[in-house]
Amino acid sequence: MSELVKKRKTKTSTAVKSRYNQKVYDVISVRVPKDLSKAFREKCIKENVSQASVLKNAIETFLKS
Repeated sequence: MSELVKKRKTKTSTAVKSRYNQKVYDVISVRVPKDLSKAFREKCIKENVSQASVLKNAIETFLKS
């Protein structure tokens, strides 16, 4: 019988991922009213979609228009 061994997260792998993310991605920040933010989070949970995917799709749609 084999035992499940938990892999521990190393600082090296975290640093590598962080460098990759900084090289490939950018951060876009937006401030919205709390009620709008809450409704957005709740709808994303209800629809089982990530908040990031909704925003990415909205940006892509905007850029195509």
